[in-house]
Amino acid sequence: MKKFMGSNFLLQNDTARTLYHQYAAKMPIIDYHCHISPKEIAEDKHYETITDVWLGGDHYKWRVMRANGVDEKYITGDASPREKFRAWAATLPRCIGNPLYHWTYLELKQYFGVTDFLCEETADEIFDRCNRVLQQENMGARGIIEQSNVRLICTTDDPVDDLRWHKQMAEDPTLTVKVLPAFRPDKALNIDKPGFTDYIQKLCDVTGEKIDTFGSLCAALEKRIDFFASMGCRASDHALDAPLYAAATPQRLTQILRKGLESKVTELEAEAFRTGLLLFLAKAYSARGWVMQLHFGCIRNNNTRMFEQLGPDTGYDALNNSNGAPKLAALLNAMEEKDALPRTILYSLNPYDNEVILSIAGCFQSPEARNKLQLGSAWWFNDTKSGMEKQLRDYANLSVLGNFVGMLTDSRSFLSYTRHEYFRRILCNFLGELIENGEYHAEIDRVGQMVKDISYNNTVRYFGFDV
Repeated sequence: MKKFMGSNFLLQNDTARTLYHQYAAKMPIIDYHCHISPKEIAEDKHYETITDVWLGGDHYKWRVMRANGVDEKYITGDASPREKFRAWAATLPRCIGNPLYHWTYLELKQYFGVTDFLCEETADEIFDRCNRVLQQENMGARGIIEQSNVRLICTTDDPVDDLRWHKQMAEDPTLTVKVLPAFRPDKALNIDKPGFTDYIQKLCDVTGEKIDTFGSLCAALEKRIDFFASMGCRASDHALDAPLYAAATPQRLTQILRKGLESKVTELEAEAFRTGLLLFLAKAYSARGWVMQLHFGCIRNNNTRMFEQLGPDTGYDALNNSNGAPKLAALLNAMEEKDALPRTILYSLNPYDNEVILSIAGCFQSPEARNKLQLGSAWWFNDTKSGMEKQLRDYANLSVLGNFVGMLTDSRSFLSYTRHEYFRRILCNFLGELIENGEYHAEIDRVGQMVKDISYNNTVRYFGFDV
């Protein structure tokens, strides 16, 4: 029997072990997509309890706690931090096969030196030990980042954000990590969602533009793009319910915008509006050398009662099985026809879309960049061991895996950087098995360089980061 989470955890053969320990393990981290707070980094926030830094906002853990019959009081309610930790400790032993089991112990080991079994009986003792560690000076947000060997972080920021915390960090000589904004204009595209009119007014206030035509909306967003660029932004990010494409003239888009400001758009009109705005934004990104990220395949806020109680991003989203391949191809083609297709990463929450995405991406590659269009890393419900293995296998089958930009955290927790270790172990085992099976030459240095590239170097080159 192998030791639980030993030094060769997930590494099933000698080649995998060599690739991980000699090439992957010490590579720095670039977290090019996450949801952590720039304010907390700027202020070097320290946390009173492990519950605050570990369970607060983590809807991954919340979902499995609910599945284990835990009362909401001990998840998002008014129970004490100790009581919430006990509820998580009681849930974890039953999560055999769930990646949260591995992530939990990777985080406990790396940041707190805890290797004991976490359960109801040990919860209080481990809670107290972790809290004592959190009182150390190097266990604030910045210290955790530094311990994780993180070189650069891209946060997720709305166009109307003043980026004050990014400015403060850029002027702080004591900060060892580079923190850049990423442009996330979802609220400007969601013309059929509540709050659109109020949001457009905020955009007017920030830019000084009177937004009453589609052209004036584009002008306002371009001002914000220029501002984000001045703050070092190299990437945009979009959350789409599904791939979309519906053509419309600028005049028609103005009509739709005016209807949207009165909350009167149809589903088809909303799709045409989003299409038109994405085409404009893609051109703006391309002109500035930004990377565009498109996330789709999610059905959000399925439980109306809990949404009204807790709001979005609280664990009530699910996979979408919609067939959006023709629209995705049409959207990318419309960008390409205008010579305005930026370097693009495509993520679907549905793992069965991997091959579809890769086959479509293959139609739009160019010498501008290695794998100009990328299949994004296994995301959200897919960043499991089997999900990562499938993503790597699909990428290898239908594209050039050596050009992949690798892992991201997509997390709200500063303790999530161990997911990069998890991914790198799975990557090295995947490549090691190919070599050990005689499916690839035993060119260890060459494959080792590929591991280093996927872990770090490809991301630097693809995004054009200055690190």
